[in-house]
Amino acid sequence: MNGLWIVPMEERHIAPLAAIERACFHAPWSEEALREELGKGIFLVAEREGAAVGYIGCQTVLDEGYVTNVAVSPGWRRQGVGRALVRAFASHAKARGLAFVTLEARVSNAPAIALYRGEGFVPVGIRRGFYTSPAEDAVLMTLFLKEHEDGTEIR
Repeated sequence: MNGLWIVPMEERHIAPLAAIERACFHAPWSEEALREELGKGIFLVAEREGAAVGYIGCQTVLDEGYVTNVAVSPGWRRQGVGRALVRAFASHAKARGLAFVTLEARVSNAPAIALYRGEGFVPVGIRRGFYTSPAEDAVLMTLFLKEHEDGTEIR
């Protein structure tokens, strides 16, 4: 996407990302929660003309990644921002040596599921009753990043 930059999250992004959280989620992360993630895991921000328009966050443990947040400002949806974030994130995760990353999506969120599938995530299970307001199951999806010596995915 022309004019879109994907950059690591910095202090200057905290307030705009908290606003995006409030616009996107029933239980948004606060500025304090976002600030606690600075310098941890992988948190990337999509910027357009210097303004944050979306982000992706991932907490890491050893060589495993858990995507905690993917959010795109409502006015920037369906313009390739989410795809750019997921692609940049996958590249960062692979460069960091992660074996896999996993995430959840509401089973009714067909656009998100299609995006993740298109970027190589595969459904690996269902988390019953994972979401509230409204109550809904989550599809658990994983992107495998390492292979065995014979070329098969590490699972």
